[in-house]
Amino acid sequence: MRLHELYPFPEERKARKRLGRGRGTGQGGTAGKGHKGQNSRAGGGTPAWFEGGQMPLARRLPKRGFKNRFREEYSPLNLGRLLEAFEGKSEISLEDIYSRGLCKAGTPVKILGRGEVSSAVTVEAHRFSAAAADKIRKAGGVPKPLEG
Repeated sequence: MRLHELYPFPEERKARKRLGRGRGTGQGGTAGKGHKGQNSRAGGGTPAWFEGGQMPLARRLPKRGFKNRFREEYSPLNLGRLLEAFEGKSEISLEDIYSRGLCKAGTPVKILGRGEVSSAVTVEAHRFSAAAADKIRKAGGVPKPLEG
């Protein structure tokens, strides 16, 4: 199959309406915009959010709360899933986690406590929940939080 063989074929597509190209076309003169007025002008009309001069909805509704612009979003990863992916491995680095596709590369990772740790394992991540760090330590492993 080639690009020119794809359906619908170019000759079967409906041609666009060409406005303002003379009287014989049926769309000459005012080109379907009527006579005068805001919408007949080039660039005319109102923006989609305009409400006719009425106080806009976004300004009528009460504003509450606050969004922290500096909040850092972490990719959550449970211990069970992590250890299942690296069975028999004693050291798990951040690069290993990214390369296996357990978390999106470049996003900070937080290890959460769901799952059991049976053997000593060293895990490298940006953050650890208290439960996850505790489980890793109890099994004889080391949770290595990264700085930054």
